[in-house]
Amino acid sequence: MDAALDVVVAVAIFGELAAVITDVLGRTLFDAPLLWADEVGGLALTMIAFIGGAVAYRRDQHIAVRVLVDGLPPRLRAPMYAAADWLVLETAVVCFVTSFPLLISRWDELTPLLQMHGTWLALPLTIGMALLAVYAIARLLSQPPRAVLVSLVVLLILNGVFWAAALYGPPLGSTMAITLAIAIVLVTVLLGLPVGFALVLATSLFLRQVYPAAMVALPQNMVDGVSRFVLLALPFFILVGFVMEAGGISRRLVLFVAALVGRLRGGLLQVVIINMYIVSGISGSKAADVAAVGLVMRDMLDKEGYERSETAVVLASAAAMGECVPPSIAMLVLGSVTSLSMGALFAAGLLPAAVIALCLMALVFVRVRRTQPTGASPVRGSLPRLALDAILPFSMPVLLFAGILSGFATPTEISAFAVLYGLILATLVYREVGLRALTRVAADASTVAAMVLFTLAAAQTFSWSLSAAQMPQALAALVFSWRDNTVLFLLASIVALVVLGSLLEGLPALLILAPLLLPIATQLGISDLHYGIVLLIAMGIGAFLPPLGVGFYIACAIARAPMGASSRAMMPYVAVLLAGLLLVTFVPWFTLSLPRAVGLAP
Repeated sequence: MDAALDVVVAVAIFGELAAVITDVLGRTLFDAPLLWADEVGGLALTMIAFIGGAVAYRRDQHIAVRVLVDGLPPRLRAPMYAAADWLVLETAVVCFVTSFPLLISRWDELTPLLQMHGTWLALPLTIGMALLAVYAIARLLSQPPRAVLVSLVVLLILNGVFWAAALYGPPLGSTMAITLAIAIVLVTVLLGLPVGFALVLATSLFLRQVYPAAMVALPQNMVDGVSRFVLLALPFFILVGFVMEAGGISRRLVLFVAALVGRLRGGLLQVVIINMYIVSGISGSKAADVAAVGLVMRDMLDKEGYERSETAVVLASAAAMGECVPPSIAMLVLGSVTSLSMGALFAAGLLPAAVIALCLMALVFVRVRRTQPTGASPVRGSLPRLALDAILPFSMPVLLFAGILSGFATPTEISAFAVLYGLILATLVYREVGLRALTRVAADASTVAAMVLFTLAAAQTFSWSLSAAQMPQALAALVFSWRDNTVLFLLASIVALVVLGSLLEGLPALLILAPLLLPIATQLGISDLHYGIVLLIAMGIGAFLPPLGVGFYIACAIARAPMGASSRAMMPYVAVLLAGLLLVTFVPWFTLSLPRAVGLAP
């Protein structure tokens, strides 16, 4: 079954890859686009997220915080592991059952071109939940029976208490219920339940307590959260990362950049920051950015003796900075929900990102003095030779930016050409990837992509719960109460976006708050362009802020770093990110100078 599901997910990825490339080439060269590529893309994404998500669980690839559980004695640790699998089984059963009303309701919905029933887009969730239940049972059967039984009894008691309170206790208001849901996420994540399942579990409990008739919203938001065409950039860029790593493409690019800055202390970590600046925004996905750089550099960093926790937090911090590097999807979203010019946003984001990148590089220089006290470069070879080797790899991000900015294709479509370009280099030019290696690369990439997409689907449904409980509106009202003081308003805006960016996985926070807060900023005499960039950076910091920022867990998973050590190591980087954000906030020149120089801002 594992092998068959690998094939299903790989077909979804490569089939949609071929469709997107054919669509762009047909549209550009022959004026004959594949108009149905977007519709099939939604189906491919749900197949990857939910069917592949079950396989990722089978392989223990989902993001989980086990630092507390691993510190327990073995007799306590085993029931905790079993309890996590019981909760996964419970979550799978709830999603499976509640998905049937969604399947029925969407049968009459037809896509415009293929006339495909909307049920097909939701069916992978139902199948994935059934597979997930099978895998959870298989994992439970492989564990000590005593631990499995003890954990089952405890969870049955807790479920009984919850149902009794829901049926016979006083009704909870939405505020109390969402507070309880957030507490459940924190507790279950710290006790070892993978983050995605904790978010789904908390959402189901919130709905059962407050809106029991709306349980269909749980699977509906999970499906809608990952069936957007723009998210295809995520599996494509994750595949690019694996292909670049296996084919020696990124090694050549990284070695060249490392030769330039490798003599600084923490040379390879400096390379991470520089490379994140180069590739951030191309995919529009924070997770894809982290994967594209992290999957390439983690083995190099391991060989040079860098701590994995340090690698993870540098990846996370640099990705947070990358939210304002054009042409990120966050910028596109901000421009679409406000009156800001897209070109002005692109120009305005470059210098602020560079300022924060320099702050991060300075922190790395200080923190790794014990790791590389001499500042020796980890790279051997002459700079001209390394530069020659890096011409083709370095042309990838250059061509990607040129393709997007010229209007040849969207960022999502460009990510498909990045895969094609990487495959050509890896298989035909450098010949470092054969058929067997390519099969392994496809399997590994699909597992990572499925894990990330499943987590994003869970974050989407939890975000819906937060919105239903009016939490974003309450936070916006609090910020609005400080509108008479410009400094307080800016600080409150930063806090609001950081907090909601952590809770809502970034973009939903921007969608909700930006239209509310931007008019207030202009009334206070703050440049709307400058304020938009501040919101973007604050949102990015929140998305990578432990313990709830999904991006932070993704960075740890890709770097194979322990959560506990990484969370502690992240604190100085959070401080520097906030300091850099404050510098950009209160020195508008960094944001406005370049747009004014090219005539895009007054």
